[in-house]
Amino acid sequence: MTQEEIIKAINEKYKNLGENPDSYLKGLLQAKPINYWDYIEVDSLLSLQKPRTDFKDEEIFIIYHQITELTLKLMVHELKQIVEKQIITEEFISTKIHRLNRYTSMLINSFSVMSDGMDYDDYNTFRSTLTPASGFQSAQFRFIELYCTRVKNLINQKGIERLKDIENPTIEDYFEHIYWKDAGQNRKTGKKTLTLRQFEEKYLDDFIALAKELEGNTIEDKLIKLDANSPISEQFQKLLRKFDILYNVTFPLVHLNTAKHYLDSKGENKAATGGSEWKKYLHPKFQQRKFFPTLWTEEEKEHWAEKE
Repeated sequence: MTQEEIIKAINEKYKNLGENPDSYLKGLLQAKPINYWDYIEVDSLLSLQKPRTDFKDEEIFIIYHQITELTLKLMVHELKQIVEKQIITEEFISTKIHRLNRYTSMLINSFSVMSDGMDYDDYNTFRSTLTPASGFQSAQFRFIELYCTRVKNLINQKGIERLKDIENPTIEDYFEHIYWKDAGQNRKTGKKTLTLRQFEEKYLDDFIALAKELEGNTIEDKLIKLDANSPISEQFQKLLRKFDILYNVTFPLVHLNTAKHYLDSKGENKAATGGSEWKKYLHPKFQQRKFFPTLWTEEEKEHWAEKE
């Protein structure tokens, strides 16, 4: 575009908004040129690390988890676009799932920063100051689950057995028996850890509200509707299954192995900062989380991650 065409387009843009173009052009005349550090908020970003001890590797621990949360935000960003789009195609969702697989692979591969990037003794000393905080309390991880699949798919076998006596379970019923509560609630006594109580106090209402908002419109629901109109391709199914495995099997297993490195590599069987039975909770065969159960055979679902 020529300079005249650009000025004309700017004028039309603001006139269509009912605004005076001259006001915006005068503002542009006074505006400072943008730079990288202001646009990315570098100074703010690099000031967000607040260690609780003097151990140098605690800063690595904090930065790693902040990077993880930003990566999860990238995933939520993609999932929202799928949910919000009224008319979807296999091609559109494939593009998003490729991105989700890429982000999940980043999370999986980055665990070496945790397992190999911190001093063993230092970590096992400063981690005691983090109790009862736990990665279990990552709300974005739960939001991703809710965007991807119906809440009933987040109930493991023991939860399903407990729900048998409830006819037509509500969203609230499902959340009472959701798999992740097993990490912080004694199902026999009902007693909850402080980690779980804090987490529910802050986020449970948001989780329930989102689940209700997404009823019939999760990624899983959209795929079922898409397949009903025109059977989805085998290649697309493989892509979706890959995401299911990466996020619900590989990711938690890498997390589990990293926990073993620091909590059990010397046979000490240390407790998690959140107080969970981490060996059992982190293994996908106990979580039994599947985003797209219709893409798996009954045998695959029954023996989910048992060989891992």
